[in-house]
Amino acid sequence: MKYSMLISALAATLVLSACDRPTVVVPAATPPTVVVAPSSTPVPGPPGPAGAAGDTGATGRTGSTGGTGATGNTGDTGATGEKGDTGSRGKTGGDTVVILPPSR
Repeated sequence: MKYSMLISALAATLVLSACDRPTVVVPAATPPTVVVAPSSTPVPGPPGPAGAAGDTGATGRTGSTGGTGATGNTGDTGATGEKGDTGSRGKTGGDTVVILPPSR
């Protein structure tokens, strides 16, 4: 009984904390309207349309390609190695006799 209430309370906490809260969007504040008396300085009107786009600048020239480097020299050929020693001749067989089993 004691554990079931604890588990229920934890489960309720997890379930309720998983809910999405809606995002509150605050609208931008509008500037207050100013009423101008006819005898005071006039208030400027809304801005005019944007001007035309300016011309694109000229593209620079590409630089010249560099020269190719000289080819390197070929290396010297290595010397031939000395001839190795010849092995000694093998000994002849002794009195060993090989007997094969009869074929079936």
